[in-house]
Amino acid sequence: MNRAALFDVDGTLTDTNHLHVVSWWEALRQSGHRVPAHAVHRAIGLPGGDLLDHLLGEDRDRDGDERLGAAHDTLYATYFDRLAPLDSAAELLRALSDDGWKVVLVTSAKDRELTALRRAVDADDAITDTATSEDVERGKPAPDPVRHALELVEARPRSAVFVGDSVWDMKAASRAGVTAVGLLCGGTPRAELEEAGAAAVYRDPAELLARLGDSPLSRRSAA
Repeated sequence: MNRAALFDVDGTLTDTNHLHVVSWWEALRQSGHRVPAHAVHRAIGLPGGDLLDHLLGEDRDRDGDERLGAAHDTLYATYFDRLAPLDSAAELLRALSDDGWKVVLVTSAKDRELTALRRAVDADDAITDTATSEDVERGKPAPDPVRHALELVEARPRSAVFVGDSVWDMKAASRAGVTAVGLLCGGTPRAELEEAGAAAVYRDPAELLARLGDSPLSRRSAA
């Protein structure tokens, strides 16, 4: 069996959460929904339908969901050529890959968006595979995407670590029996990450890379 280093992308490897907030906020505004930006930020990381459930309620009229999602995608796509990686994101993935970890991206991004994000991170040589919410019945915070990622690289939960920036990431990892590591660079407070299941919290990929030797990523074997 292998060791698996699982990574969320938006807000974890790329500095893009704020772009999603603006894109969803504007898409919602265009459809007549007044949702505060801070509420949108708290929902980032959920798949589109779940995000709308979280913000607008599950008993809403869903006829406009497809239009809202398309508006978000169109607005976000305007940033594709300007997406920025977080400091040391690529170096972190390569350090883990060189150490024998199977690196898997676990994300709600899809198609063109995922391609743009991977181009921004610029570490395809270190990435073994990608698990998206489209591959499973339920996205984060359900454990399904994490379990799917483990299956892709034949790794057990006890031999894996999931790094993310949102409470949804931490909950998905914990429910899958995988050690969760939180990063603050996505804007979620440390206390909320820890409450959601983070075993350790770091400022960003650069700090995690600098402290790799005493992090949960130093204490997982393939046994």
